[in-house]
Amino acid sequence: MPRYLIFILAYSLGAIPFAYLAGQLKGIDVRRHGSGNIGTTNAFRLLGVKLGILVLLGDFLKGALAAFLGYWAYGPWGGIIGGFLVMTAHSWNPLFKFRPSGKGVAAGFGIITVLMPKVMFVAIALFLLVVVITRFVSMGSVVGALAVAITVFVFQEPFAYRVFGLVAASAVIYLHRSNIKRVINGTEHRFGDKQ
Repeated sequence: MPRYLIFILAYSLGAIPFAYLAGQLKGIDVRRHGSGNIGTTNAFRLLGVKLGILVLLGDFLKGALAAFLGYWAYGPWGGIIGGFLVMTAHSWNPLFKFRPSGKGVAAGFGIITVLMPKVMFVAIALFLLVVVITRFVSMGSVVGALAVAITVFVFQEPFAYRVFGLVAASAVIYLHRSNIKRVINGTEHRFGDKQ
């Protein structure tokens, strides 16, 4: 297989809508309930813990696999291109007319786990800390994204990874702008709350 096809595979992986597929098992279209996203948080809220965990693993693994294959084929730049492609396809899914469909956090954690494990540990730790304290998954995601953008410089990661850290973190924060407004207004759902 020509190595460039790995990038087509990465984009195709990103387009796999695990939350939507899991929802079909329970007769729920996750796009029409909760936040309307086909991401992990909405899956946990609508489908329960067991299916939520499966969605989390699916989204995490598609990010990890895309980054691994890209790195294997072309080194650091290949890894981040694979990562960008999987996050793009997940967040603006071609199967759903490229409408905003997910926020790429779980896939992003899969990417940095493969490419930048030290960065991943810091980001995961801060994500969990914020979620435990506030029960706002969205704010945990924003803080985790900021941690990635900062620690790629603290740990002196390669230039390619610094680019990824800044661009991916900016995208995650941008996609959470409505959540940030709801937190400020006191209307954001907390993890564990019923809709």
